[in-house]
Amino acid sequence: MENILIRGVNWLGDAVMSLPAVRAIRKLHPTSNISILIKEKIADLFRWENTIDEVIIYSEGFTGKIKTIKELKNKKFKRAYLLQNALDAALITTVAGIPERVGWNRDCRRIFLTHPVPYHGEDRKIHHIDYFFEIPKRFNPSLLPDYPWINPSLKERLSARKELKNLKRPILALSPGAKYGDTKKWEAEKFIEVSKKFIGEYGSVVLFGSQGEDLEIKDSGIYNFIGKTSLRELICLLAECDILLCNDSGIMHLGYALGVPLVAIFGSTSPELTGPPKFAGKVIRAQVECSPCFKNRCPDIKCMKSIEVEDIWSALNEIIPSKKAVFFDRDGTLCKDANYLSKWEDFEVFPFIETLKELKNLGFLLIGISNQSGIARGIIREDFVKEVNQFFIDKYGFDDFFYCPHHPDERCFCRKPNPGMPLIARYKYGIDFRNSYVVGDKDIDMQLAQMIGAKGILISKDAKNLKEVVEIIKRDINA
Repeated sequence: MENILIRGVNWLGDAVMSLPAVRAIRKLHPTSNISILIKEKIADLFRWENTIDEVIIYSEGFTGKIKTIKELKNKKFKRAYLLQNALDAALITTVAGIPERVGWNRDCRRIFLTHPVPYHGEDRKIHHIDYFFEIPKRFNPSLLPDYPWINPSLKERLSARKELKNLKRPILALSPGAKYGDTKKWEAEKFIEVSKKFIGEYGSVVLFGSQGEDLEIKDSGIYNFIGKTSLRELICLLAECDILLCNDSGIMHLGYALGVPLVAIFGSTSPELTGPPKFAGKVIRAQVECSPCFKNRCPDIKCMKSIEVEDIWSALNEIIPSKKAVFFDRDGTLCKDANYLSKWEDFEVFPFIETLKELKNLGFLLIGISNQSGIARGIIREDFVKEVNQFFIDKYGFDDFFYCPHHPDERCFCRKPNPGMPLIARYKYGIDFRNSYVVGDKDIDMQLAQMIGAKGILISKDAKNLKEVVEIIKRDINA
């Protein structure tokens, strides 16, 4: 088995944006042992990453570098992918004797690279996700970057949920800091004003960030985690929040990677280069001629000061998750499980499916979520899956239908019980998981309900049929 090394990046936001590249490297080396060399401060991010077999901590200083080189030599790596741009990354992997070294041809390191990726100034004008992704893409141009999801374990999600259980919902996560400098920080007093408005009209506020970024605000509706969490704890707690307000920062990248709807404030930097995906929430930026300047210092910071509380408040009101939904598994729940349904002759809907329309009258969205690995296995045509899903939309009033086409070995984020499909639905429709349900006939459906904090209804145990499902939900909301 070959050993492959990835030299990861050093900053939290960059690390999140590099995740699609890391996963693409796994696709290039599906049977290899893949290690990532990374600084301790962001190592926890990759300890969750199921495409990585080992996390190696980068030791700083002269003696630390010698220690790192010795460790890399002992592991006999065949190839190193250098996502980090620095000369140091190329030099260390060369001295460690790694025979193949891949990275951008920049920062005076061409002599150390066996597979240089040509670099031009225009390459830094693409989104950073695409910038990192160019490195593995050179070996397979057909590769496409996936979404940089982060997926804490169920156990850790439940622990974080317990930590926040006494807070009134919805919970606004608020992060007022940014490592880059003051030009990326909205004014503290405006963050405080938004916090007070949110507590007064909606729910609670939790503060996240590093030591020294505290807003110094006291209110019974605020829970202050600033400087009190590890990265791992921060990620789990943030995943349990309903909405995020932040600057362009590492926490912003964690937020959209966890599926938390967000409002991100941009000043000196560019959302075209480092911003969240458009469907993940709202980007608020000042329309001033000097922005983006990419400076970390400025005498007046017009870009940030021109953004008013009402601008942010309006954006928050647009994306607060408020709708309720019932998520339905398909095969075995809505229709007969034909063991990879692949033709209409085997399609048979279950009795009482018409009763689901009662849920729509109660204000619920009806959303299908179905694992369809038969597509990747070559058993089912993807267009047939889409036709069946569309049938439920057209005939029974479903609002949307999501499916995972991947093989289990692909380790994707959308395959149940992973929460990818409901999180995309939350982005799209503004769904409040705490007032929603997951209905299915398998344990993975109930695990999914736990993952997102919804209520689970197991067919054959909690309810015999779809009519009983409707009755359970009606009793629940009338209780």
